[in-house]
Amino acid sequence: MALKKCKTKGEAKDKIKVSSSDVSRHTENVIPESFNRESALRIIDANLNRCREGLRAVEDGLRFVLNDSFLYKKIRRIRHSVDKILRSSYDELIKERDSFDDSGRKMPEISKKELAGIITANFKRTQESLRVLEEYSKTLFPKASADFKKRRYAAYNAEKSVYLKHRKFLLQTKCKRADGTTPTKKSLR
Repeated sequence: MALKKCKTKGEAKDKIKVSSSDVSRHTENVIPESFNRESALRIIDANLNRCREGLRAVEDGLRFVLNDSFLYKKIRRIRHSVDKILRSSYDELIKERDSFDDSGRKMPEISKKELAGIITANFKRTQESLRVLEEYSKTLFPKASADFKKRRYAAYNAEKSVYLKHRKFLLQTKCKRADGTTPTKKSLR
C-alpha cells in the first residue's frame, strides 16, 4: 500500500491508497467456517448480558447516588424492554453460552473511581451492545433488529437526559487530563 499526501487545504494530511491486489488479499476467508448459528447466538447472548448489566449500573447510580426516581425508572423501562425482545429465545441463547472458554473472560478492566466515569462507561457499553444486537440479530432474528435499534436510540436520549439534568454533579467529580493535571471549573464550562 502506498501513502499519498493530500495537497488541498482542509483534507487529511495522509490518505492510504489501496490497490486491487491489496483488497483481494485481505478479503479472502473474511467469514471463518466457524461462524455459524451457534456463534451468532453466543454473540447475541453476550451482548444481551452486557446491555442489561450496563443499564443496571446506570440505574443503580441514578437510584442510590443521585436519588433520581424519574430517570432511574426510565432506564429500568429500557432494561426491561431489552430483556423482552428475545425472551422467547432464552433457551436457545443460553444453551450456546460458554463463559469458561470465552477468550475475553480474563481481559483486564479499567477501574473507575468516580460516578461520572461509571455512568458514562455503562451508557457506552449499553449503546455498543445494542448496536451489536441490532446487527447480529439480522442473521437469526430479523424482526428483533428494529427493536434493538429503537432501544439504542432510547439509550442515547436517556444519556443526554442524565447528563443535562446532573451535569453540574457529574462535572464536579475529579477528572484528570492526559498530562495528569486536574481541570478547573472555569475550564469545564
